[in-house]
Amino acid sequence: MVTIAELMNMRGRRALITGAAGGIGRVIAKTLAELGADLVLVDRPESNYGTLIDDLGRDWGVRVQSLGCDLESQQDRDRLVALILKQSEGLDVLVNNAAFVGTSGLTGWTTDFEHQTVDTWRRALEVNLTAAFDLAKGLVPLLKQNKRGSMINIASTYAKYGPDYSLYAGTEMGNPAAYAASKGGLIQLTRWLATTLAPDIRVNTISPGGVFRNQPEVFVQRYVARTPLARMATEDDFRGAIAYLASDLSKYVTGQDMAVDGGWGIW
Repeated sequence: MVTIAELMNMRGRRALITGAAGGIGRVIAKTLAELGADLVLVDRPESNYGTLIDDLGRDWGVRVQSLGCDLESQQDRDRLVALILKQSEGLDVLVNNAAFVGTSGLTGWTTDFEHQTVDTWRRALEVNLTAAFDLAKGLVPLLKQNKRGSMINIASTYAKYGPDYSLYAGTEMGNPAAYAASKGGLIQLTRWLATTLAPDIRVNTISPGGVFRNQPEVFVQRYVARTPLARMATEDDFRGAIAYLASDLSKYVTGQDMAVDGGWGIW
């Protein structure tokens, strides 16, 4: 019988993570490094990883490569795919984690629907959905090679549910249509890819709930009151889901969306 430790072991495998310099991206990198995977960390060219890259190599003895890529740019995505294909190190896991989340100050983003702009809509879809499609398509030849490829797309609780605007009252926060639509599309793209790329590549999504990032206190209080586990998420809450879906622990799982939301979607 295969042991759980053997199923979790990713030594000799290589994973590419987009949005790797962000909070969830860093946790994904640390999780896969702990399981033994070599890493390709991808984020915007000006991203600051701090000591992350050195720490991963020192703590877990894995090889770590960082590459700059503006996922809004078709040319940048093409260059990234060409570089990975040219390397002789293969690829076993693709995590499409990068997301266009905008800011409250971005024109046409966190505003009433009538003032949300097509420009910000396009930017969100380009990063959150088109880039995932593009990288998946380009890197499929590598992911197929060992017939154990795993693709993980990071969606959102708002990929599945409409916004509760009472959470945002009195704050500058909002819930743009483009974010919800792009993340909802990512879940459906996952289902499509799961049947299209089977049996060589498994494709699943993780839908995180709200992560605590020093949001206004009134928002946090409302969010917590609406969540069965009575708190917002931390980045570490996603480690188990990542370890499960990336490794052979889930080798008979594809086309699924795993909600890590503290029970938000129960009621």
